[in-house]
Amino acid sequence: MEDDPILRKTSRPVEKFDDRLFQLLDDMKDTLKKANGLGLAAVQIGVLRRVVIVNIDEKYIELINPEIVESEGEQSAEEACLSLPHKAGKTIRPMTVKVRAQNRDGNWCMYKGTELQARCFCHELDHLDGKLYPDRLAPGEKVFLVED
Repeated sequence: MEDDPILRKTSRPVEKFDDRLFQLLDDMKDTLKKANGLGLAAVQIGVLRRVVIVNIDEKYIELINPEIVESEGEQSAEEACLSLPHKAGKTIRPMTVKVRAQNRDGNWCMYKGTELQARCFCHELDHLDGKLYPDRLAPGEKVFLVED
């Protein structure tokens, strides 16, 4: 899937908060559960909309039209992606981020993520702008193969 050109496209904002959006969010949550992943962007399932779901400790956060409004610190850790199976790489991300996003009702909310959650927010929001984690590798690092 990594050679799928849709992954390099910029997703469009969500304008309608309707049954189609609710179905997309529900489908994404099901997909994420089945894949046992930490996050999923709509573009990863072929939908070019600014929609993300992050799962930390079985707590699912739906982010619609998200944007990072603040970040601080730095962390470096291995990162992987459902769209790049059996691969990983060491990236540099902020230690803490604040994300402004709409919920499924269209209301604006603020979310603060630290450590793993900050990494997930950054990773998934990158997908909305056509970026993948190999674009964020730490200096001198390369993508490597991971066995199941």
